Amino acid sequence: MMDPRPGDVIAGVDTHTDTHHCAIIDHLGRPLDDREFPTTGPGYDDLAAWAASHGRPAAIAVEGTGSYGAELTRRLSAAGHTLIEVNRPDRSARRRHGKSDPLDAYAAARAALSGRARAIPKDRTATAGALRPLHNLRTMLVTQRTQTVNQIHALVTTAGQELRASLRGLSTARLIRACAALEPDAAPAADPDTVVRYCLAEQARHYQDLSARITDLGHRIDTLTAEAAPRLRALSCVGPQSAAQLILTTGDNPDRLSGEAAFAHLCGTAPVPASSGRRDRHRLNRGGDRAANKVLHQIVIARMRHDAATRAYVQRRLKQGLKKKDIIRCLKRYVARQVYKAHIRPAPDPAPTSTNTYTQAA
Repeated sequence: MMDPRPGDVIAGVDTHTDTHHCAIIDHLGRPLDDREFPTTGPGYDDLAAWAASHGRPAAIAVEGTGSYGAELTRRLSAAGHTLIEVNRPDRSARRRHGKSDPLDAYAAARAALSGRARAIPKDRTATAGALRPLHNLRTMLVTQRTQTVNQIHALVTTAGQELRASLRGLSTARLIRACAALEPDAAPAADPDTVVRYCLAEQARHYQDLSARITDLGHRIDTLTAEAAPRLRALSCVGPQSAAQLILTTGDNPDRLSGEAAFAHLCGTAPVPASSGRRDRHRLNRGGDRAANKVLHQIVIARMRHDAATRAYVQRRLKQGLKKKDIIRCLKRYVARQVYKAHIRPAPDPAPTSTNTYTQAA
């Protein structure tokens, strides 16, 4: 909870594509004024000057700091303002009082004053800002490539007997090469076999083009993550894509996280109590950044397959009576601890190795 002094004001900003609505409250939460500003350079400057004209801005609470409010967040941060990210509107207040831009702006300011919103916005002005479009583009292209190969398999299934027999049973790589080499017969355009051959060839070439672009993006991401987070990349089973997502989750200001537990909550790996009666247990956390949680899960699964220490830990915990999902929960929490120590609060000792002792993974 904030502790503003008399004369301090708190600003709340409801962000949109073309306009931002700013509202001002005093140190007791009383509304003072609100105004709308355009999403332009002069508009951002006018918003900051207008907020300061009402008193000392103790904090500026902004909705959508990673989307509509991204540029406003960058400008206010560069000007030295204390920013607070408001992730979700107060839905109960909306149901009671309705919704409008001024109401949302006042709600954002009150959320900062009460302490309900206290997260520092993520900084994306360095490596995280460069990785974000690369990672998103690669993810989109991988999805398109998967859809393309699925369509190829569907076409092969419904193709004529001769063509289907020549392509059946091939691995994906051989199937793509075979389809890319297909040439339509000199038959009428309405002939189904001719059209199928043409479509298979076009889709196979599209698949190859997507693969080349994905490989190029992978090299770029590999270079960026290796330069920005070598200790993170040195961890066992942490590849370029996993490191990229973890960097995106922490942002370029990982020191905004108060500690290891805060990072675990951010990634959704902090254990949630699920005890009842005589049963004392914890369950998997369904909150946090699900993309980061997915990456930690993939790292754990890879270690369970390829890391001897992890396999030994799993066997030991199975003998103790733990279920596999509970073991994975423990391992995800352990990996989150490793990531925190390697990337967010690196120790002065040498870079970590891939050896895992799992003495604290519980």
